[in-house]
Amino acid sequence: MARKRAPYEIWEHTADVGVVAHGCTLAEAFVHAAEGMFSIMVNLDGVREVEQRSMAVAGHDWPSLLVAWLSELLYFSDVDGLVFKRFEIEEMQPYSLKASAHGEKIDRQRHKLGPGVKAVTYHMLEVGEDEGGYQVRVLLDI
Repeated sequence: MARKRAPYEIWEHTADVGVVAHGCTLAEAFVHAAEGMFSIMVNLDGVREVEQRSMAVAGHDWPSLLVAWLSELLYFSDVDGLVFKRFEIEEMQPYSLKASAHGEKIDRQRHKLGPGVKAVTYHMLEVGEDEGGYQVRVLLDI
């Protein structure tokens, strides 16, 4: 029987941290990359789904779309003080997506916070197919 792989793995890189995310579809891999990014920032078990943000983002290829997606989520986190737990991609086509993110305002008393993510980088960025579907790799500046 095949072993089920984790939806994402976190790896350290100098002053950065990376996320490798997997999915049966490209949209699922993008969702898992977002989960991985926010799992660095906060313990997701303590995040409630009381607020939602909708977004539409575009890129010029799949890797740039991944950067745009994660950067848009960081924007909402920085500007609105939100952390997200659940992500839904409602529509995805070559090189755009429409999605929603569910979470809540950061509560420093209640949330177990990790390092903040400053930016999504293009360094070592990869989007491609693998034996189980799709894999994305992104390095985050913390």
